[in-house]
Amino acid sequence: MSNVVGKFSRGFLTLSLVAGLGGCNSASQGLDLSSNAAPANAQPVQAVVQAYCPQVVMRDQDAVYRSYARGGQDNADKLLYQASFNDATRQCTANETTMTINVVAQGRVVQGPAGTPGSVTLPVLVEVVDGDNVLYTQKVAFPVDVPAGGSQFIFSKADVQIPNNAGGATRFTRVRLGFDNGPAKKPRRS
Repeated sequence: MSNVVGKFSRGFLTLSLVAGLGGCNSASQGLDLSSNAAPANAQPVQAVVQAYCPQVVMRDQDAVYRSYARGGQDNADKLLYQASFNDATRQCTANETTMTINVVAQGRVVQGPAGTPGSVTLPVLVEVVDGDNVLYTQKVAFPVDVPAGGSQFIFSKADVQIPNNAGGATRFTRVRLGFDNGPAKKPRRS
């Protein structure tokens, strides 16, 4: 009995497929899909081009930050901590006037011989450059809790904005991420 049902089901399925495909070739009384004419009340469609999202780069001289005890600059025994960035990525959104870049980086802080566990503030510098032109720059005072030995951290800056004129960023635009040796600005409280 089940063999008969199986043969009937396959035959019915084949017949259904042939009928369905045959309907694709028949003339339709509704919309004419073969013409390129737009309905009278349709708005013109603007072409959308996805913007280029600049890569994140780290220069060797800016990818590591060391903090020393007072008077112990470049003395390994006076090292409080060392911070470094390991890897970074970005995500971009754009409208007609502005490209917004969300920069995310993974880093690590290692306690030095003169260091103690606690909170440290890392002076992170985020810049967007196009060739020699600086389009955006901001120093960020980034707090990190450092337990005995060290810790990993995730840095995120979601509001990096550059002008998005005539096609947005070029292939020469880069997000530079690193540590700044100058004084970092304290974050504003709202």
